Amino acid sequence: MTTTTRLLNLLSLLQTRRDWPGALLAERLEISHRTVRRDVERLREMGYSIQATMGPDGGYRLDAGSDLPPLLFDDEQVIALAIALQSATVTGVGIGEAALRALTTVRQVMPSRLRHRLTGLEFTAVPRPGDGLAPSVSPDVLIAVSAAIRAREVLRFDYAGGVPTADDSPPRPAHRVEPHHLVTSQGRWYLVAWDLTRDDWRIFRADRIAPRTPTGPRFTPRVVPGGGAQEFVSARFKGSDRDNTWPCTGTVILHLPAGAVRPFAGDGIAEDLGPDRCRYTVGSWSWVALAAALGRFDTDIDVVEPAELTAAFAQLAARNAATASR
Repeated sequence: MTTTTRLLNLLSLLQTRRDWPGALLAERLEISHRTVRRDVERLREMGYSIQATMGPDGGYRLDAGSDLPPLLFDDEQVIALAIALQSATVTGVGIGEAALRALTTVRQVMPSRLRHRLTGLEFTAVPRPGDGLAPSVSPDVLIAVSAAIRAREVLRFDYAGGVPTADDSPPRPAHRVEPHHLVTSQGRWYLVAWDLTRDDWRIFRADRIAPRTPTGPRFTPRVVPGGGAQEFVSARFKGSDRDNTWPCTGTVILHLPAGAVRPFAGDGIAEDLGPDRCRYTVGSWSWVALAAALGRFDTDIDVVEPAELTAAFAQLAARNAATASR
């Protein structure tokens, strides 16, 4: 094979695992040990940081360098990268323009067979309802917060929102937290952290965070309630302080076929009871909120359980009647 082809094959192998014995590289490429050493030196001259490893036969390791050298991707990686770049506009991070430039660069060097496959997968990423209202978070903020999480250092930051203060009031002290996880949900980014002032777990919106420097001392990570950051955030969004379940769950009979309900059932369960009825079990953060949500099906409803849901329908009816009378 030509020198260029051999170098590309060598680079491809070095990217697939951490350590490569020199003898195994020579065997895979069907070249001599001396040629492997020369090719490694050529790659180093091109900007790749390749370290020699100790061992009976010696070997090589591709490490991170000071600059970003050319990268090699297999076909599936290229497709995955292109799809991820096309979806970047709905991530809630202000990288849309940079993602478009990167996608253009990838397309220019993409083999025609992959370009045809990607063309067949062209799509427009549409945010969920409400996602478009979410403010974009700066990549610099995410990087600063992630660095504090990785270093396990106390993070200090100013936080926008809340009760406004008078112009002549003293500046608010910075929040001091032990950052544990970044979580993204429906176009928003959140920080799960232990608040050192409140001595409790809190969730902060990343788009409202303005990190201060330097960071504080190192800390020992705590166990996030609920079994992890995802479960903890999901539980809080449902109004639950403990388990990732709705505080209020009820069952009703909807006078609609199950097939008409399931597309709009969300995390509820619709069971078929015949051509014009179904049993629907769903939850919400309060009984009145649950009763109001069930009204969106625009049909007759029979409450199966519990009694609190029946009372919530009565309370909601009284409120609606008062609204109509005004």
